[in-house]
This record gives sequence, C-alpha cells and structure tokens, in this order.
Amino acid sequence: MGGPADLIDVRPLEPFDRSLVIEHWGDTVARRGESIPIDGLPGFVAWIGSERAGIVTYAVRGDACEVVTLHSYRPRRGVGSALMDAARAAAVAAGCRRLWLITTNDNVDALRFYQRRGFRLAKLHPGAVDDSRARLKPGIPKLGDHGIPLRDELELELEL
Repeated sequence: MGGPADLIDVRPLEPFDRSLVIEHWGDTVARRGESIPIDGLPGFVAWIGSERAGIVTYAVRGDACEVVTLHSYRPRRGVGSALMDAARAAAVAAGCRRLWLITTNDNVDALRFYQRRGFRLAKLHPGAVDDSRARLKPGIPKLGDHGIPLRDELELELEL
C-alpha cells in the first residue's frame, strides 16, 4: 500500500461508467419528494490503477450544485475525498455558491465524512424516506446501516 498503484486518478464520467451508478443506486435517486433519473447526470470516476474505485454524480441548478450520488469501492483510501474535490471544483467552475447533498438518518459514516470536509447540517426532513418509499421507490429498505430504521433525510451544505 502507498505505492504508485494507489494513486487516485479522477476522470469525467463516461457513458459506460453509468452502469456502476445504476448498480449501486438503481435508475433513480429518490429524495425531497422527487425522483431524480441517474441517466444523464455529469460526474467523475476515480481510478486506482486499472480499477474503478468510486463514482460521484452531481446536478447544477442555478447557483447551487447537488451531489446526487457518491460511492467509493475502496473506502478509507482517499477515493471519496478525491471525488468530492472534483465535484466541488466543477461547482465552482459553474459559478455555484453552494454545494449540497442529502443523506439519510442511518448513514452515520457519511455524516462523519461530509462534516470532516466542511459540510454543515442545514435541514432535517423528518419522514422523507418513509414518503419516498411509499410514493416513489418502494424498494427502499426499512432498516438501514447499523440496523437503524431508515426514515429521515438530512441535508448538508458547504458554502463555496
């Protein structure tokens, strides 16, 4: 570990990379009462050597950029940080003043990750996951990480 093979190369998302996003998230992401199609979102892929190590997708709307999905296949190796740096740079280049995202109440690892990178808790959406499960995406499980009931959405933001 720590050798040249561990260098992270972040590249723009290519159409053939979308299968990774869909494999992990499905065709859509449900949040804040709406369903966001994954297909067509810009993003980045992190590579370590010849392996895809992670992926991030985002959506720029006005002066805000939403991180729609983030997944690292190589946790605690800097992959998530490299992808978030790329998303942040894309948001700044697009003239955004805010980078934001939604995670769920069970995702304590994500809460730690984002807050350590300067994100702040901005809003709580109580029962939002329950609503999305009922109206948009019935496949959302009732139990999440660490056996925590999956109910609420937490919005985090970073001023740019």
